[in-house]
Amino acid sequence: MPGSLRIVIAKPGLDGHDRGAKVVARALRDAGHEVIYTGLRRTPEQIVRIVMDEDAQVLGLSSLSGAHGFLFPRVCELLNEAGLDDVIVFGGGIIPERDRSALLDSGVSAIFGPGTTSTEMVDFLDSLEV
Repeated sequence: MPGSLRIVIAKPGLDGHDRGAKVVARALRDAGHEVIYTGLRRTPEQIVRIVMDEDAQVLGLSSLSGAHGFLFPRVCELLNEAGLDDVIVFGGGIIPERDRSALLDSGVSAIFGPGTTSTEMVDFLDSLEV
C-alpha cells in the first residue's frame, strides 16, 4: 500500500443520516489512512475550512438527501477558490446515475453508491498519486 493519506469525511447540508459515512471512515482508517470525520450538517464553507485546517489530501462527501447536485460542486468550487485544487474529492450516497457526469465535471473524482465495497474505495485511494 502507498503511504497513509489524510482524509476528511464530511456530511454537507441538512442530511441527518451518517451511518454510511461512519462505516466509510472506519473502513478507510482500518486500511491505514488517517481519517477525520466532521459530523453532521456541515456547510460547504465549514468543510473547506476543515480540509484546510487538517491539511487533508482527500475529501469524501456523503449525501443521502438529494442535495448533492448543489453541495458537491459548491464544495469543489470553494476548494479551488481557497487554492486547494490539489485535494481529491470523492462522493458517496444515494446519487442517481443521471447526476454523476455533472458531479464528475465539477471536480468530483469518483462516486461510490450503495453496494460499493470498502475494498473498492481503498483501491481507489491506493491508485491516487498524491
